[in-house]
Amino acid sequence: MAHVTTDDGVKLYYEETGAGTPVILVHEFAGDLRSYEPQLRYLGKRYRVVAYNARGYPPSDVPEDVASYSQARAADDIASVMDGIGIEKAHVIGLSMGGFATLHFGVRHHDRALSLCIGGCGYGAELEEQPRFQAEADTIAAYIAEAGMEAFAERYAFGPTRVQFENKDPRGFLEFKQILASHDAVGSANTQRGVQRFRPSLYTMVEEMKKISAPTLVITGDEDWPCLLPGILMKRNIPSAALSVMPNCGHAINIEEPEEYNRIVGAFLAQVDSGRWPMRDPRAVSASITGIKA
Repeated sequence: MAHVTTDDGVKLYYEETGAGTPVILVHEFAGDLRSYEPQLRYLGKRYRVVAYNARGYPPSDVPEDVASYSQARAADDIASVMDGIGIEKAHVIGLSMGGFATLHFGVRHHDRALSLCIGGCGYGAELEEQPRFQAEADTIAAYIAEAGMEAFAERYAFGPTRVQFENKDPRGFLEFKQILASHDAVGSANTQRGVQRFRPSLYTMVEEMKKISAPTLVITGDEDWPCLLPGILMKRNIPSAALSVMPNCGHAINIEEPEEYNRIVGAFLAQVDSGRWPMRDPRAVSASITGIKA
């Protein structure tokens, strides 16, 4: 098994395929690198694609101390993976928890991002939602510790932004639920307590967003309700950002509609690689639709 070691001594398991410009895939809370199999196969035809399991997700290490888990650490772990396999710069693609990590990587390690693809990012981001979101993270962690991952998966997998996947692709949904049920209870609970619960609201990061210059794609499903307004926030404030909304899709867009997701992300990467990804024209930001002053 291939591992890299972070600066705090945690071993992260990774797999890679293909050759060429590097692409790093960063998974969501309910998934792991197996969730990116459609992207490993598709992008691996054109790129050197690396997917890894976050800390707390075996075969990566599962630190017992909650202090080993944080939003900053999740972003820095992307850099640790790149360092461990000798990659200086990469396209970074993340979903949900991985989307937050990708955004924070763009802030903390902006000089190492060829591009950022921020997917399904925003749940609990509104300032007024923070207390409820933090309480929910505590509840989830306590439930996992008490009932175990199989019981947790039977409830979490049927959330309001997951049922779209079940309705479209029962077989794929079952595989998703089985992956979630196989996760380590300590790692998942600590991820909720350390990474999810304490991540800063996106609405406090506006000034950091305005400094991001790496080509950025914000992508979400149109029935991923908690991520729609935060997606607009990122589009509005990241000057290099485009926003793509996938129709009739929930949260797990890369496995719910892998062909469409791959098409959108593949076109984004191709445009970046060709040097044709634009920064926003300042003339596009105006309170008037005509640009004529009254």
